Amino acid sequence: MTKKKVGIIALIIIIISAVVMVFAYGIKNKQVVVSEDDKMKIVVTSFPQYDFARAVAGDKANIQMLIKPGVETHSYEPTPDDIQKIQNADLFIYTGGENDEWVEGILDSIDTSSLKTLKLEDCVDLIEEDETVGLEGVETHSHSHNHDHDDEHNHDHDNEEGHDHDHDEDEHDGHNHSSTDIEYDEHVWTSPLNAIKIVKKINAELDKIDSKNADTFDNNAEKYISEIKDIDSQIRDIVKHAKRKTLVFGDRFPFKYFVEEYGLDYKAAFPGCSDEMEPSAETVSYLVNFIRKENIPVVLYVELSNQKVADTLANETGTKTMCLNSAHNLSQQDFENGATYVSIMKENIKTLKAALQ
Repeated sequence: MTKKKVGIIALIIIIISAVVMVFAYGIKNKQVVVSEDDKMKIVVTSFPQYDFARAVAGDKANIQMLIKPGVETHSYEPTPDDIQKIQNADLFIYTGGENDEWVEGILDSIDTSSLKTLKLEDCVDLIEEDETVGLEGVETHSHSHNHDHDDEHNHDHDNEEGHDHDHDEDEHDGHNHSSTDIEYDEHVWTSPLNAIKIVKKINAELDKIDSKNADTFDNNAEKYISEIKDIDSQIRDIVKHAKRKTLVFGDRFPFKYFVEEYGLDYKAAFPGCSDEMEPSAETVSYLVNFIRKENIPVVLYVELSNQKVADTLANETGTKTMCLNSAHNLSQQDFENGATYVSIMKENIKTLKAALQ
């Protein structure tokens, strides 16, 4: 039995158990998460949705984030309390994709007659996840995922040759967001232009739910979109004047939408949603040689990472490490200090300047 099948079976068991516990606890007590005031209730799965909803709603909504700061997003499992929060919400926002497979089961099991939902993957054009992460003919990891990425890549990635791909060509003629045969990269917000699309969609949903505050939502959205556009402009200027166009990650690679948007190339130790902890010896050797050959100045790691692989590559090549933050989650301290998508991207701009010099 493959690891993914085991994961799906475990997910089904979790959903069934959680639903049973919710009913045992008392579904009729539907006011568990109702606030003391009459504000709109928004429930989101992770930080990007939380920040975008916060920016648009301002103080006109109570927003609850299921995946708490500091928690590994790829290992999250919903609790009965989480299910009740979703059921009692006016709007539920989630990403979709592999890490949110549990959501559809939950939505099928509860009363959604008064619940509006928004899936981020439905807000943008999806890109297939890159299991090869820019490594040319390298045996990077052992798993059963076989994807044809040729139609998705605008980059000149030589590693596409030599890989076995089981999908027919016609499977890739257009993006069918409901397909179960293709795994799309779920980190859609890493492209600032995608973030703008998502903010606009959230704005539209809030206007429908609470029309009396529509002007406030519209103004808030316009302001936040302006800030994101400024981020986009700064990144384009950096890339335009960059000495190099390749980013090297000693970590997972959740930036497919980002690099596609700005015409960057990349090399990485793992795909974006990989649960692997140790890269193959061949991967490490390849990355070390590439860093030395191309005089790569910075090895990147992502937020909440143990930085082990990045540190290894940096020590072997005499380079430094820096964080490029995907904003998928953040530390409790950063959350309490008021970090936002925009503030995170501003820090990423500093990192990008150093990495592309």
